[in-house]
Amino acid sequence: MTDHTAVGVRVALNTGFHAAWARLKILIEGGMLPRACEVAYGESIAGLAELADPAAGLTRLADVCLEDLTETDDCAHIALQWEAIAADGKLFTTLLADLMLVPAGAQVTALSVTGTYWPPPGRAGTGLGQAIVRRCATAIMGSFLDSVAVELVHPAVPRITPEVRQQ
Repeated sequence: MTDHTAVGVRVALNTGFHAAWARLKILIEGGMLPRACEVAYGESIAGLAELADPAAGLTRLADVCLEDLTETDDCAHIALQWEAIAADGKLFTTLLADLMLVPAGAQVTALSVTGTYWPPPGRAGTGLGQAIVRRCATAIMGSFLDSVAVELVHPAVPRITPEVRQQ
């Protein structure tokens, strides 16, 4: 068994590419992507702790690195790297992935995330079968992708910021 697994998840959005692209820029600038990463990681680690080893539940997401959004007429792309802290306190890379938007029709856009997932090292990840690792990786990426998709298609009401309250 390898120490990592590659997974990809894709959804179709009922919105045009340029509208989704513009909204993705807003989400990035507003800090939504790191929050979605934290939620997705937390949910999947809780599941991994139930399925495999309670020590996995001690793992926490430490940092989310986002590359700059690259854009062409037919693609928007951002690279993601998630760093986590294992139960023993050591930092490890848990996900390297690419989030992409591509047109899939006049008013349809494909949103995908594809990458490589590493389970927690040490006791928390020892003895995990490939099926459990793949399930965890798919859950993490699927949860993250669902959060982004909802925000792209059904943006929430703008939040009140301290600057708005003072005016």
